[in-house]
Amino acid sequence: MLGAVTAVLLAVAVLVAGRGRLGHGRAVLRAGLRAAAQLAGVSLVIAWLAGSPWTSALFVLVMFGVAVRTAGRRTTTGPGWPWAALPIGAGVLPVLALLLATGLLPHRGIVLIPVAGILIGGAMTATSLAGRRALDELTTRRGEVEAALALGFEARDARLEICRTAAATALVPPLDQTRTVGLVTLPGAFVGMLLGGAGPVQAGAVQLFVLVALLAVESVAVVAVLELVGRGRLAAVPRE
Repeated sequence: MLGAVTAVLLAVAVLVAGRGRLGHGRAVLRAGLRAAAQLAGVSLVIAWLAGSPWTSALFVLVMFGVAVRTAGRRTTTGPGWPWAALPIGAGVLPVLALLLATGLLPHRGIVLIPVAGILIGGAMTATSLAGRRALDELTTRRGEVEAALALGFEARDARLEICRTAAATALVPPLDQTRTVGLVTLPGAFVGMLLGGAGPVQAGAVQLFVLVALLAVESVAVVAVLELVGRGRLAAVPRE
């Protein structure tokens, strides 16, 4: 029944995205089928890898690499896309290290992999949004950047003066999610723990931890992206 309902919902999404002239009917279909295949594969992989901390750490590194490539390519098609590793790593690594050092995160793959995935995914999204919006702003307002340079601003300061506000909007989704949790949405960690048999208080505590950790990770990622854009490490590639 779950499979049948999922297939129906995917078909509805494809029809609406295609027939509604959004131009994403095929993209929605590919995304749905790809998600099904990837989740099936990763479920088997995690079950196999979770028994060893070393294989779990290797899988986390693979997730990190995919996130860097995805965020980097979303931000720029230029040769500087590997710099996306810096904001993602700067956000995720300290938080993971703190959780492991304090014992709040057990050294077990079945726990480490999903928590690391949540944090890496949040950092990836923040990096993509902040980088893309910052570079788009610099492209649109190139004249203002040149005016700031003419007034004596350093190149880094001129770029940051123009793009900082736009890049900061990457924090709006996690802020809205945190502000409305329990009132508008019940996020995945909360629902998952309830379905797994945990009490509402335990589920709420874990969800709070996830939301606050994501805010910390994504805030660091956005600041790091701004610094990279300001220094020209991440740059827009002119179209021919």
